[in-house]
Amino acid sequence: MTTTAAATATAFPTNQQHKTLVLKSAILSRLLLLTLILIWRSLLTPYDTSAPLNPSCLEIAKDQNSDSAAVLFPKLASAIENGIVWDSVYFVRSAQCAAYEYEQSYAFLPLLPLFISFLSHTAVLGMSGYFINNVAFVFTAFYLYKAVLGLSGYFINNVAFVFTAFYFYKLSVIILKDSELALRASILFCFNPASIFYSSIYSESLYALFSFGGLYYLVTGGNTVAVVSFALSGCARSNGVLNAGYFCFQTMHHAYDALFLKKRAFLTIQVLTAGALRCICILTPFFAFQAYGYYNICLGHDLHEMRPWCKARVPLLGVGFLRYFQLKQLPNFLLASPILSLAVCSIIYYAKSRPGIFFSLGFQASIEEKNSSALLFSLESVPRSNIARLPEKSYSKIQENHNLRQRKHTNRVDPVALPIENDPLAKLGYLSISVLPFILQLGFMAATAFFVMHVQVATRFLSASPPLYWFASHLMVHPGSKRWAYLIWAYSAAYILLGSLLFSNFYPFT
Repeated sequence: MTTTAAATATAFPTNQQHKTLVLKSAILSRLLLLTLILIWRSLLTPYDTSAPLNPSCLEIAKDQNSDSAAVLFPKLASAIENGIVWDSVYFVRSAQCAAYEYEQSYAFLPLLPLFISFLSHTAVLGMSGYFINNVAFVFTAFYLYKAVLGLSGYFINNVAFVFTAFYFYKLSVIILKDSELALRASILFCFNPASIFYSSIYSESLYALFSFGGLYYLVTGGNTVAVVSFALSGCARSNGVLNAGYFCFQTMHHAYDALFLKKRAFLTIQVLTAGALRCICILTPFFAFQAYGYYNICLGHDLHEMRPWCKARVPLLGVGFLRYFQLKQLPNFLLASPILSLAVCSIIYYAKSRPGIFFSLGFQASIEEKNSSALLFSLESVPRSNIARLPEKSYSKIQENHNLRQRKHTNRVDPVALPIENDPLAKLGYLSISVLPFILQLGFMAATAFFVMHVQVATRFLSASPPLYWFASHLMVHPGSKRWAYLIWAYSAAYILLGSLLFSNFYPFT
């Protein structure tokens, strides 16, 4: 008891130091990106200088769009507005006009515009009261309000990223059962190749925050919070709906245990029903938004006037299978090749190292390894030989017991972060069965990015996939892997510099 307590007391500061280091790395990385954006914007002339244009909202009267009022800090306001480039224009426009005015706007889901609108309205009301009371400025200028929207977007995404990195570290510790690997992976995430998008007015930060947050609560037993977080991730980016796959994966294994090991048909129905309801809750916001777009764009038009996607059996706003496979798109495939190569290598490495686990979707795992997994825990953490003697328990009771165990597990001094001696399952790290559902999701997302989407967005599309950083971290500790470490860091550094240079000046980048 004394030895264990001493070991825990010794390890606790280390784990706390790791958390502090992750937070410092996240903040430093955001300051670095914002500094690079300012430097490149100061040194170079943007390719597209239309960023300051601010046409009136379609549903707002002309007298409400007047920009004749005084502008507070005009140079600062102009600098912020000039930083609203590429897709940021659509997010800010939707927040500014409180509506989706054009068809292309529906490609950008509403969570970020809602956050921007809420924060900017709060800021405008607060500052308006201050300046009105001091009779200093008229704070109703439409021009200035766009700058407030832009500043709100930058603030939201950079703060969200810091919380995202923190959640990613906590998730990594639980999955990998190795705080050192988790730390390396988290720092890699802080300086990932798509960093420019996490510090710009894009939806990557919010998506990653609610995805990693949802995963953390899922593996620690907070299913309700996980469902809400995953649903919000689907309101930020369309790939958020794929987070429902984690519940599908978990439900599949729970149903197998209930039906084939416990031989309880009613319990199986309970498992499947609970899993289906959770998935429906996660998917509903995204498909509701698709229905909203279909209603506004497709309904009320003649068949020959409809857009092609309106006539599809399942009308979704997107690109299409193999439609991007054109010779002129070769540079975009080359731009996406590093992240796609890393994704493929991470999947192949796992499959070759754990073929039985990978190709059986985890069903061939031992009961001990399943019980050690955060996502694959069986309905009863007992040997198979004792299952027949177990009393009948409802699924909700079993789930409640597991949730209680998980919360106790994580409320103590992060015991999963501590080295566990003589436990081979704790030494698997990236090759743990807990990583399997993440690998499967990464495989699906990589295939989608390559075959269906605009391939150049693969860098940011896959940048919130945990296995990429876990695999890279795993490579760095292997003998003779120093060249891989240099290569991975060089790739990240090059894309951070290249991305901040090109993207901030309205040049094409992913």
